[in-house]
Amino acid sequence: MDKEPGAQVRRWRAFAVLAVSFFMTVVDLTIVNVALPTIGAHKTVTERLPEQSQQATLRSLGDNALSEIVERYVAAWERSDVDAVVAMLTEDARMTMPPLPTWYSGREQIAAFLAGQPLSGQERWRLIPARASGQVAFGCYVRDEEMQAFTPHAVNVFTLRGGQIEEIAVFLTPGAFPRFGLPGSIC
Repeated sequence: MDKEPGAQVRRWRAFAVLAVSFFMTVVDLTIVNVALPTIGAHKTVTERLPEQSQQATLRSLGDNALSEIVERYVAAWERSDVDAVVAMLTEDARMTMPPLPTWYSGREQIAAFLAGQPLSGQERWRLIPARASGQVAFGCYVRDEEMQAFTPHAVNVFTLRGGQIEEIAVFLTPGAFPRFGLPGSIC
């Protein structure tokens, strides 16, 4: 037992201060270790955010302009007109195919892909406009001669910047068509 009055309390206080100081050091390091990546991620997201939301872009275009974009795209795709599709793209447009690691950046890469694959003239297409989370989307159907019908192939979702297409996300998930109110086939 301590003979000096209050010695035990002082030791306890000293221990408590040391424990709290140690804890705060550990917590501060943990907070810093967690906060720095979060701050970096926040900065990256902020830098990549568009000037306005997609919904604001669609509202600013208005129904008539949006209908014209949709009609031009459908007509160009269905006649496999690569030049007409590419003319609708921004210079820095992207085409992605999640979850595949396939993506194309810029008009030239997208044009080369379209000309070599879906719009090469080997396939016949029909598109039906739809909406995906408020964005412009299309059910893309490819002609199946055996079935004598156009069958689901992909859902294309647009991101627009002004009156141009900034991104086309192609979801190769024919099973998702019913979720968008799209028919199982077109005769």
